[in-house]
Amino acid sequence: MSAWVSRFGPLVPKTGPVLDLACGSGRHLRHFRSRGHAVVGVDIDLQGVADLAAADGVEILRADIEAGPWPFAGRRFAGIVVANYLHRPLLPVIVEALAPGGVLIYETFAQGNQRFGRPSTPAYLLQAGELLEAVAGRLQVVAYEHGEIASPRAAVVQRICATADRTPVPALGGSPEPHPLPAP
Repeated sequence: MSAWVSRFGPLVPKTGPVLDLACGSGRHLRHFRSRGHAVVGVDIDLQGVADLAAADGVEILRADIEAGPWPFAGRRFAGIVVANYLHRPLLPVIVEALAPGGVLIYETFAQGNQRFGRPSTPAYLLQAGELLEAVAGRLQVVAYEHGEIASPRAAVVQRICATADRTPVPALGGSPEPHPLPAP
């Protein structure tokens, strides 16, 4: 379980499903389901979530989200979680798929990770500030980090938590209402 996802998961409203993009073994799918959320998982390989296929409140979809069409056209999610996955053409699609008030929690590898091993190909490593650019003017950033971590293994990561809530508040000079920052 990603500590970043665990920390910001409580901000996701229970008003709609949580999408775990490239869900792998379903660690985040399982976490949000245990918190009472309806969940949707998508991956090209569903072996890691086969045990959840018939579970209540769980939708599992096998799809090649890099080669095929976006399988969730017209759908909106209360939360979208992406961990250790990057396909740049999907960044605007992911932002668009958030329901009003929805929360994006994204964490993956960034440039500099090459010295720690895989992934090391630039196509799979974010440039400095790339997640900020992906949400700029569209989502309210709650938290952002970019740097080197030691645990669960040494890596360079970039992560963001952002909400689809940019409603201006006159008393705040037109800025949106800030969200509480859960303790690390």
